[in-house]
Amino acid sequence: MRHLANAPAATTPSPPAAPRSDWGTLKRLFPYLWFYKWRVLIALSLMVGAKLANVGVPVLLKELIDTMAAGMGLGTGAGAAGGVSAGQAAVLVAAVPAALLLAYGALRLSATLCTELRELVFAKATEGASRTISLQVFRHLHALSLRFHLERQTGGMTRDIERGTRAVNSLISYSLYSIIPTLIEVALVLTLLAVKFDVWFAWITITALVLYVTFTVTVTEWRTRFRRTMNELDSAAHSRAIDSLLNYETVKYFGNEEFEARRYDENLEKYRLAAIKSQSTLSMLNAGQQLIIAVALVAMLWRATQGVIDGRMTLGDLVMINAFMIQLYIPLGFLGVIYREIKQSLTDLDKMFTLLEKEREVADMPGAQPLVVDPAGLGAQVRFENVRFAYDPSRPILDGVSFEIPAGKTVAVVGASGAGKSTLARLLFRFYDVSNPKEGGRITIGGQDIRKVTQASLRKTIGIVPQDTVLFNDTVAYNIAYGQPGATQQEVEAAAKAAHIHDFIASTPKGYDTMVGERGLKLSGGEKQRVAIARTLLKNPPVLIFDEATSALDSANERAIQAELHSVSQNKTTLVIAHRLSTVVDAHEILVMEAGRIVERGTHNDLLNQGGVYARMWSLQQSAES
Repeated sequence: MRHLANAPAATTPSPPAAPRSDWGTLKRLFPYLWFYKWRVLIALSLMVGAKLANVGVPVLLKELIDTMAAGMGLGTGAGAAGGVSAGQAAVLVAAVPAALLLAYGALRLSATLCTELRELVFAKATEGASRTISLQVFRHLHALSLRFHLERQTGGMTRDIERGTRAVNSLISYSLYSIIPTLIEVALVLTLLAVKFDVWFAWITITALVLYVTFTVTVTEWRTRFRRTMNELDSAAHSRAIDSLLNYETVKYFGNEEFEARRYDENLEKYRLAAIKSQSTLSMLNAGQQLIIAVALVAMLWRATQGVIDGRMTLGDLVMINAFMIQLYIPLGFLGVIYREIKQSLTDLDKMFTLLEKEREVADMPGAQPLVVDPAGLGAQVRFENVRFAYDPSRPILDGVSFEIPAGKTVAVVGASGAGKSTLARLLFRFYDVSNPKEGGRITIGGQDIRKVTQASLRKTIGIVPQDTVLFNDTVAYNIAYGQPGATQQEVEAAAKAAHIHDFIASTPKGYDTMVGERGLKLSGGEKQRVAIARTLLKNPPVLIFDEATSALDSANERAIQAELHSVSQNKTTLVIAHRLSTVVDAHEILVMEAGRIVERGTHNDLLNQGGVYARMWSLQQSAES
């Protein structure tokens, strides 16, 4: 979309060296809003118009009262009219107040219309900026490495994103609709008071405002730490609850419902104490604010009343000053809440921007080109060349692994758990990069270094059936079609038949519209695995990875699906990661891994004849199955 194309890119990783200031966060937000600059300018113009109308209301009210008072012979002071005849009074009472009343109503209506038009005009900018930022964060999170997602706390992170999205609306609402209009109105009122009356009115107002703002900002800054503690405890409680619910079965297996409830309650109790502390300091803030407002109002009205008595001011002046003070101090009465919310919105927005600026461990190189699988050349040949890798530098996983999967052939990797088998698949998908590129370590497909091609094209080329299948909480059809979004129902059913799950789906009351539940928990392990196989078959990529693809199936289904996998892997470059050796006997080459190294390689018969590690594994598994 046009506005997404022109908005600030999310691909520049530049994590701040120090915590970002509030102004830094506002500067970070500004480009998203300035994209709608004409709407911003129109909204600002309407805001000024609304405030001019708002200030005009007490002025007209003063004129109305003074005219009425003069017409009835009640006026006193500098602005009062002299005595008038009964006929003149009747005209004044009938004509002038009527016109002033109409003008008064028109100004009131104008102020409201300008305010509503401002919100209407600026709504597109607010919602557009919020949408753009949220979408960029979402895309950026998907672009981050697997390491980030393994270390994240899902509940806390989703709460940060939710707060950050709300913060855009809150920040604009409070600043543009509350703070800036109040400042404009204060400036207009102070100017009017200083010009029309003596400067003491302006000085009383300025002094009260300075005291009010200073007190509010100081106390709110002090209170911010309590609010921050509340948010941290809220995120912690949310993360703990989400983690516990995601692991519902494990909780049930060990009968630890009460244990989980106690852990959750510990966080809730800490949150409750922090909330009480926050509320008590808020009450103190509100009481102090009202004291300053009350003293200022009394001082202003006392001086105005004295002016009326001395004849320097009219009754209308007194009413106007009172109206001005009410108009000013009503929004100021919310300044503490507004300032606190703005500070909180800035904090929440900064957290979301921090997510947006998380460094990508794996990123496309500048000028990266799409991966091209050329049948006339090397095709989908896969090569691992002297690959070293470690999730943690102190614990190497792969140590100089080199092998080749010729185009259209199948290579199987076997070995004990922790040997590094599944890491090969993660590196091939480029969830991580090899640790030793300077030493010549690299992975190629069709002769192209996968670090030099785009990740999107790389992952489009590879299909995987993982050992641990996780499904979306949607329909069976949606989960199968995920392999090729936009696939027809016929294509989905064909993939399901190939994976031997069509009959099961057809036997359910809702068929392909059956919901699979959170992470697919409504399906058995074998059913989930067959859905995963179906969506990979539907994707139909030139490179296939089967990572313990039949581990959750019974023997009968395993043999049926193994035959199907063997069929679909014909003429495709296939990497099979297996624990059960019976599933890889037909592979063109079998690699045996130990401690991150290939210790044996060959066909099934060759390895049995060698009498080494593979032969011992085969013997043990045959004994266990007999």
